[in-house]
Amino acid sequence: MLEQLKEVYRTVRAGGPAALLFEADGETYIRNFTPPERLILLGCGHIGQAICRYGADLGFSVTAVDERPDFANYTQMPEASEILCDSFPDAIAQLGITPYDYVCVITRGHRCDADCLRAILPGTFPKYLGMIGSKRRVALLLRQLETEGFASSDLERIHAPIGLAINALTVKEIAISVVAELIACRRAGLDRRSRDAFLTEEGMNLELLEFLACDESPKALLLVYDTVGSTPVKSGAMMAIDRLGRTVGTIGGGCSENAVLGDARRIIGTHGRKCVTVDMSNDLAAEEGMVCGGRMKVLIEDVSP
Repeated sequence: MLEQLKEVYRTVRAGGPAALLFEADGETYIRNFTPPERLILLGCGHIGQAICRYGADLGFSVTAVDERPDFANYTQMPEASEILCDSFPDAIAQLGITPYDYVCVITRGHRCDADCLRAILPGTFPKYLGMIGSKRRVALLLRQLETEGFASSDLERIHAPIGLAINALTVKEIAISVVAELIACRRAGLDRRSRDAFLTEEGMNLELLEFLACDESPKALLLVYDTVGSTPVKSGAMMAIDRLGRTVGTIGGGCSENAVLGDARRIIGTHGRKCVTVDMSNDLAAEEGMVCGGRMKVLIEDVSP
């Protein structure tokens, strides 16, 4: 396991995807590590600022673009990974949109929206492309672009008006409707349940991976590989603990986590492994404050050098 973790760390540190294969209860599981998906916000107004906050919280790597210095800055968009203060066409050319990107056109007006689409459509179509605006103004703009020679098949792929139809009115509600549509696009075609060979959590915690792969102290890995019912984390959640009690990562915190940390401490340095079921649905769990009401299975394995 340790050699696999070292290879995973090297790969994700270089920006690539990786996978950790392991066995538990006679089954083979795969914990994928995928790079953060890029969310490009073309417009840093109030709706863009709210989408930035929610999108970053969901693991997107947010790039924000605006022509106005008063908006395109880290004071207004502190959660953004990158901010470009430039014309929209120039910024789009600089970013090099890929088929894996999510792009939200949320500028201050339809003239700028049109400039964005004219710059995006001749190139690679992103995984998601949405444009804000009323149905009437969106329809007028798309008809104008079609008369300019842009393919109707591409125009039909634009999510416009942007966001799911949830009768959103406020800035935060509109931002939530947009982020909900991003999630729907991200999970489209995914018929995955918690009990699956491919674990649900696929995010990267570089601090945890570095602790596991590079820190020379003896330690144990705790990895959730199956969940049933309501649990504080999903399969794929990971953490590590060493003999000094230092921990990195989490498998839910509170009683659910404490229930297995004792086993993890005892296994450090033994080159052993064990599988533990944490039951949060029985009477004892209720007395201990485990209010989730589900069960999760945790692999505990010594990963000492």
